[in-house]
Amino acid sequence: MKTIATLLFLTLSLTAFGQTKKEMKEFDPHFNHTVFFWLKNPDSEADRTAFVKSLTKFLDNSGYAKTKFIGKPPKASRDVVDGSFTFSLMVSFESAEAQQAYQDEAPHKVFIEESEHLWEKVIVYDSQGI
Repeated sequence: MKTIATLLFLTLSLTAFGQTKKEMKEFDPHFNHTVFFWLKNPDSEADRTAFVKSLTKFLDNSGYAKTKFIGKPPKASRDVVDGSFTFSLMVSFESAEAQQAYQDEAPHKVFIEESEHLWEKVIVYDSQGI
């Protein structure tokens, strides 16, 4: 009985808190792509929902993105923290070539088509591991 309870606990723990392949893959330190988005109407719940839905659909269908993180700014506690953006995206790749393929793939182009009317500013920071 103890063994069954332990197995049940482990199964539930992994299901609830485990990292699944669909949600996120292991971070690849070779190439990191960080994007900050400023929406035109950041207080519009409809715009925020549409943006996240389109971005999530894109990431779920990308054949190149490894780590997939969508964030929003926390309340800044220090002057050096820039919390002016609406959403951030961090994606890792195995190489600069994989990142370029990601830029050219159909899901990325569909995301831009669906969402570019929602943002007023986008800044990208790409970096390679040292």
